[in-house]
Amino acid sequence: MKITIETQSPDLEDEIIIRCAEADEEIMELIYLIKSRKKSLTGFAENGMVKLSPKDIFYFEAVDNHVFAYCESSVYEVKLKLYEIEEMYPHSDFLRISKSVIANVSKISLISRALGAKLEAKLKNGEKIIISRQYVPELKRKLGLEEGGK
Repeated sequence: MKITIETQSPDLEDEIIIRCAEADEEIMELIYLIKSRKKSLTGFAENGMVKLSPKDIFYFEAVDNHVFAYCESSVYEVKLKLYEIEEMYPHSDFLRISKSVIANVSKISLISRALGAKLEAKLKNGEKIIISRQYVPELKRKLGLEEGGK
């Protein structure tokens, strides 16, 4: 894939042009990734509200009918259900890894085996989260690993 960046006058709107023989899955994921970067969320904490960028979120977790966004060193409540978050970022780095957790796979630094067929993901901020066995195949696909790979 060839990438060309052209600078233009600052008063013109930025524009991305994709030239391809076919808009395959890789191209579509790239388009959705670019579009989803602009979709911010509102996070709520004891001291107020904050605008959250998807790239800063390590994972979402549902606990007792509340959904929390975990960032590097902060936690915020978001007023969305996990399925709504999945719908907002369909072709992004977010991936459901259990019934109650959606992880940002770009924030995973290490994956290791846990009890049973589960996996444990160590995140770049040092936290560990469990990947349920039913979500392992999709994680491997997302990471580009073969089904027989570790």
